[in-house]
Amino acid sequence: MATAASSGAGKIKVGLALGGGAARGWAHIGVLRALNAAGIRPDIIAGTSIGAVVGACEIAGQLDALEEFARELTRRRVLGYLDFNLSGTGLITGHRLGERLRKQRGNMTFEDMPRRLTAVATEIGTGHEVWLSRGNVVDAVRASYALPGVFRPVKVEGRWLFDGALVNPIPVSVCRALGARYVIAVNLNIDISNRGTISYISPMPGSDQELEEAPPVTAKNGMGVRQLLQRQLLGRGEDVPGISTVMVDAFNIVQDRIARSRLAGDPPDAMISPRLHGFGLFDFHRADELIARGETAAKREIEDLMRELDTRHEASGSRQMPVV
Repeated sequence: MATAASSGAGKIKVGLALGGGAARGWAHIGVLRALNAAGIRPDIIAGTSIGAVVGACEIAGQLDALEEFARELTRRRVLGYLDFNLSGTGLITGHRLGERLRKQRGNMTFEDMPRRLTAVATEIGTGHEVWLSRGNVVDAVRASYALPGVFRPVKVEGRWLFDGALVNPIPVSVCRALGARYVIAVNLNIDISNRGTISYISPMPGSDQELEEAPPVTAKNGMGVRQLLQRQLLGRGEDVPGISTVMVDAFNIVQDRIARSRLAGDPPDAMISPRLHGFGLFDFHRADELIARGETAAKREIEDLMRELDTRHEASGSRQMPVV
């Protein structure tokens, strides 16, 4: 016999805040696998960036399809989804990835969802935090993960939006505002939080020399441009970071500082923090490892989660009878 740990009729509302983290977001799949196996099914999911993608698939009942897609990704297939943009507001248009999402979820709207879902985005110009909870789900999700400078922003209801991690990296506050009485947060960047020390560096002789220029890439039919963009985006080796490494690392440092500040002011009731040191933000081809890390991290917290939820249910006077 076991008590029903999931939220349901007569029980307190449980919210799940899924944070951003690019490829690290595959760990969210493992977290959800562990929570579902324990009978914990959140009533509300608020997601930022990749958290919005995984949260939408979970509520739509398509987590299996997303996991299958993630596990099949290779480096080559990841590059295939990077439709490089030679002009405009981002290196990648995001159309190919958007079409893949649309193929899986069609024209599903938030109103079709059986549980409450909200995607967090940031408005260009004003910096306003935007909660997307109506209309087309794919458009909202694309806006939530539109990393500035990498993906093109997305226009939703006349507003240009990009990655919500700039304003609310782990949207605990969204879950609370939507009525969640118990909020579980998933922080994918806990290892970044431990890197905020101050270092003093003395310039070394020759340190002001510029990086050696790589030979130009030339080819027919535009392949040279594509190869150049790939090299610039992903880097030329371990010692020479690409644009993505520089931009995303800078973005994540800012995101981490914002997350720490917001979590201090509105802490979750429980935190799941997968150990993801060594995983790059563009390591989408490492889904097997990331999913496993997420599941392991969630399982470490399951016992405490079950006990706390049962205590909250008892305190609210809505504890259910045992389920056989």
